[in-house]
Amino acid sequence: MNENEISAIIIDAGLKVHRSLGQGLYETVYEQCLNYELKNRGLLVERQKFLSIQYENLKVENAFKIDLLVENKVVIEIKAQDALDNFHSAQLLNYLKLGNYKLSLLLNFNSKLFKTGINRVINGYIK
Repeated sequence: MNENEISAIIIDAGLKVHRSLGQGLYETVYEQCLNYELKNRGLLVERQKFLSIQYENLKVENAFKIDLLVENKVVIEIKAQDALDNFHSAQLLNYLKLGNYKLSLLLNFNSKLFKTGINRVINGYIK
């Protein structure tokens, strides 16, 4: 399964969670529910995955933490905020570069319509 196929499943699962729970909950609630939903759909999901980075001769342990990593291909960052800014997309772009991933999804569950809270970030390109 490629990144686009995985992201379609993630978005559908996120929509189901958003429709069921609505807005106004903590990010960790949405994260746990989406994790549950994705696993029920047969996907391999790692939650709160720490990654280390190498800087010259220095290894920085646990340099960053990914909310959800799906099929070891798609990074998911969950938010429940009124508004997102460029920092969130830049953060995901760094995750992609440092972890050598191609695609991430920034999902803001505090959006009235779930589709308006979805941002795709592609390694080398921010949309």
